[in-house]
Amino acid sequence: MSHREEDRKERARKIVAYLKKAYPKPKSELTYRTPFQFLVSVILSAQCTDKVVNRVTEPLYKKYRTASDFAKAKPAVFQKEISSIPFFRNKTKAILGAAKIVARDFKGRVPETATALIALPGIGYKTAHVILGELYEEWEGIPTDTHVKRFARRFELSRNTDLKKISHDLEALIPKKDWKYVNNGLVLYGRYVCPARPHDCTKHPLTQIWPRAANIWPKIR
Repeated sequence: MSHREEDRKERARKIVAYLKKAYPKPKSELTYRTPFQFLVSVILSAQCTDKVVNRVTEPLYKKYRTASDFAKAKPAVFQKEISSIPFFRNKTKAILGAAKIVARDFKGRVPETATALIALPGIGYKTAHVILGELYEEWEGIPTDTHVKRFARRFELSRNTDLKKISHDLEALIPKKDWKYVNNGLVLYGRYVCPARPHDCTKHPLTQIWPRAANIWPKIR
């Protein structure tokens, strides 16, 4: 192992140690009552804040609870019900398509493997691992969203820009037993401690682990 890689591993270890302490119980801020509703919320949350998703799903989830409820929804009606969410047409197609498959092939139960989840419309590597972690406490991968991407670049844990490649870089640096703390911890840290706009973050706990991060502000989309 090169000296640089050892440094990265040590840096990742310190970051994860902080996240474990600060956010010991990984839990999404998306609100839901049934497992399939959580899958729906995750699809809706792509390029949208959890706050907006929760506002839209509050009345929605009184009407639709199970996969078969969503499978029976009329596309035009459903589209209208989620129209304040970005990409609502595509998301309608994905959600109703996923609902039909889950109702038909999985007896309404959200699949328990990444492979089966990724085969559903609207679900990719990141979303599959978010769902597995939240619903089944299975952490078979590190989901990378914009927060994770931003901090992976700022703390020089990955040079990649592709979300899946960043996930694999982090998975190589961090022991599997700690994977569950990464996405949840960095999302909450990014939301409530260190937002994306450039600011003085020299006193923030993670920047103190890697002071160079105070001057690294990658453009993240």
